Order: sequence, then structure tokens, then C-alpha cells
Amino acid sequence: MNESDIPFMIEADSLTKQYGGHTAVSNLTFSCEPGEIVGFLGPNGAGKTTTMRILTGYMPPTSGDAYIAGFHTVNESMQARQKLGYLPETVPLYPEMSVEGYLHFIGQVRRLENVWDRVDDVLEAVDLLDRAESFIGSLSKGMRQRVGIAQALLHDPDVLILDEPTIGLDPAQIVEIRQIIADVGRQRTVLLSTHILAEVEQICSRVIMIMNGRIYADLPMSQIKQGGNQLTLQLAQPSEQAADILQGVAGVTAVSTTTPNQLLLSVDGRDETRVAVAETAVNQGWGLLELSTHRLSLETLFLEKLKEAQSITPEPDESEEPMEAM
Repeated sequence: MNESDIPFMIEADSLTKQYGGHTAVSNLTFSCEPGEIVGFLGPNGAGKTTTMRILTGYMPPTSGDAYIAGFHTVNESMQARQKLGYLPETVPLYPEMSVEGYLHFIGQVRRLENVWDRVDDVLEAVDLLDRAESFIGSLSKGMRQRVGIAQALLHDPDVLILDEPTIGLDPAQIVEIRQIIADVGRQRTVLLSTHILAEVEQICSRVIMIMNGRIYADLPMSQIKQGGNQLTLQLAQPSEQAADILQGVAGVTAVSTTTPNQLLLSVDGRDETRVAVAETAVNQGWGLLELSTHRLSLETLFLEKLKEAQSITPEPDESEEPMEAM
């Protein structure tokens, strides 16, 4: 099976996972195309880690199907895992082993040919060649995260699933790991779980927001960055038809009234649209007092979706999803 023949490198089809009476993931459906870096966002207990465990073959879903590079994660588990690199939130490292010794061991487990060549390649990719002989236990947390990424890359997978790769790192280490993810993601499909919204804005091409085990938003980052502009219009004497009139201005996509004298407009972000809005207010004799521009940020969108989720379903427990019963 050639990668060019696979429409989706990651595919979740109606995934549901239940632990007794608790539903961690409910009818989750999404897909990731080749070359995408997708941010997977959600509050604690939203179902992110459960979803990643299903996608990586760590546990089966209660219902639904998951595919990695076209291979079913349950029925074709070995083939799916050969295409997949996984970095869990707690990196599985052996502190008493050297960096290169650990990676060589992982390569043997995966039955790789030319293991030492691959070890050198991934150490170079994560900028750890100078620490190859160091014991893992002597490394900083940021360095250990690099080792974790190296083991995920060792078999040159087409898909990377990374669960909180920068958690607990200092700002300098976060920048370094973020750059590594951006670099290795150029030739792979990456699903990245994180709580750092700036991280998603900088390196992801798309964002999926999951709350209460359901998807509340699935948008390309370009749409969030280029769209979502809002205008606040303060008027002295608006007419009763002001909202309807402004809705008809080219470039205005939505109008809502926040107070009797203030309107909130969603616009396309063009200068011409703002000029047209101002001219309309002046020509109608509404008394233009203020016109200010705001951009709908990823943070604002996330908080809006979180508020929407909390209004529909009681807030989930903040603890991590329970482990699958053995």
C-alpha cells in the first residue's frame, strides 16, 4: 500500500469508549491527511488521552473503528504500529541506560535493519549526537523529551502521535522541542495533544477541539488566523433597522446587538469592509462614536467552545481518564 493511495493517515470513525458507566469518548469521528500537523485540544478529562490510546492500539474502542495509514488498529495492529510513532505523556525511558544504548535496544525490539545508522539519524534529528553516550538519568527533562521523540522516530514512521510533548519544560526547552516537532512534521502526519495554545498556533495547520468526549470544533489554522475578525460599533442614535442594514454591507457575515447603542459585527478582515461599515453609520445618521477591531484568537475560540460544552453537559472530572481494566 503506497502512501499516495491513502486518503487519510489517521482516521477515527465513530469511536466510543466506555469505562463502566462513564463514557470517555462518544461517537468521535475525524481524519488527518498526509502532511498535516493537527493540534488536539481539550480540557483535562475531555477524552484526548483515551482517543490517542485507541489510535495507537494501546486499547480497543468500545465501538467504532480507528485506522493508521489505512490499517485497522485492532484487526491489523502490527501493520498499523509499523507506520506509527508514539510519544506518551510519561515517556518510557530507562534512566540507567545510555541514550544510544536505549535507542539501539528500541531498534532491536522493532527488528530494524541497520539499527546504528538509524540511531545516528534520529540523534541528529533531535540534536542529541553530543549526548549519545550520556546516561538518560543524568539528562534534563527537556533532553529526555528529545530522547522520547527520537524513539518515536526511530523506525521512520509516517504518523506521529505526541501526547503533551512539552509538559513540564522551561520556556527555552519548549521552544527547542517545538522546533523539532515542526521539523520532523514536514514529512509526516502529526497529531499533537497540548494545553499550550501558542504551540498550536505556531506549528499546527489545523486544530480539533474535544470536550466531554465530543468534537466541538475542527478548523484549519488559516481560517482562525485570517478570519474571525470582529468590529465593535458604538453609535449615538442607531435606528431599529441598524443591524439589518449593516448585515447587508459587503464583507459583514454576522451582526449582533450587545447593548442598545453597541453592535458586534463579524467581518472578513478587509480594510474596505471597515470603511464601508463606517460610511454606512455616517450616511444613516446614527452618530458614529467608536469603531474598534478585534481578532477572534484561538484562546477566545477555545473558551467559547468550552463554555458551550459546559452548558450542555456537566463539567467532567478533572482527573485523567481511567485506565482500561486488565
